[in-house]
Amino acid sequence: MTLLLLAGTGEAKAIATQLHEEGIAATASLAGASRAPSPLALPTRTGGFGGESAFRTYLAEHAISAVLDATHPFADSISQRTARVCADLGVPYCQLLRPPWTPGPGDNWTLIDREEEAAAHIAPGSTVFLATGRQTLQRFANLSACTVISRQINVPDTPFPFPNGRFLPGNPPFSERQEYDLFKSLGVDWLIAKNAGGSTPRTKLDAARRLGVRVALINRPPQPDAPRVETVDDALAWVRAL
Repeated sequence: MTLLLLAGTGEAKAIATQLHEEGIAATASLAGASRAPSPLALPTRTGGFGGESAFRTYLAEHAISAVLDATHPFADSISQRTARVCADLGVPYCQLLRPPWTPGPGDNWTLIDREEEAAAHIAPGSTVFLATGRQTLQRFANLSACTVISRQINVPDTPFPFPNGRFLPGNPPFSERQEYDLFKSLGVDWLIAKNAGGSTPRTKLDAARRLGVRVALINRPPQPDAPRVETVDDALAWVRAL
C-alpha cells in the first residue's frame, strides 16, 4: 500500500508522525498556502496537482492505493475533487473532518454562509478583526466603513485591498490569554472567523466571549458524500484496516 495524505492541519501532522513511526508507506501533500509550513514526518510534496486530470495522473504514476484527506474544513474544492476522483478510480478515500464549533453560554454568534454577508450585521465605525486568512480577503470589501484588521501568517507585500484596513502578522497557535489581550488592546467590536472546529483555534472565540465581542462565524461549505471520521485515532484505524 502507498497512502497519499492530504495535509495542512494539526491532525494531519499527528497522522504523519504516527504513520512514519509505524513504517506505513505514505506521502504527504501540502497545497502551499503557507510560505513556510511546518515539516512533516513523511516525504512531502508541495503545491497543487494542476487540475483534476493531473491529479488522476499523479495517483496512477505514484501507484497511490488510498487517500486520507486531512485538509482544512474550508478546503472544500480539494476535498470534493479528491473524493470524486477516488470514487471514479476505485481508490479508497476517507476524510478526516473535525466537528464544528457550537455556541455555549455567553457566546454571541451570528452565523453566515458567505463573507459578504458580514457587513449586513456590523455597524459602520466598528473595529473588525478578521481571522479568515488571505484567500477570501477581497470578499470583505463592503466593510470599508469599518476599521478592519486582518491577521496573516504571511503578510502580503501589497497594500491592504480596501480603505481603513491593515494587516497584522501572527503565527498560531495563540492562547486564550494572548487573544484576550490582543482584542482588548485593539478595541475589537467584531470577530469574523470560519467555523474550522478544533480546540486550539477556538481560543479566539473564548476570548471574544470573555470580552463581550460579537462573532460572525462563517458556516462550513458542503462536504463530499464520502467515508468520514472525526478524530486522528479513527483516521489511523481506517489506514490500518486497508
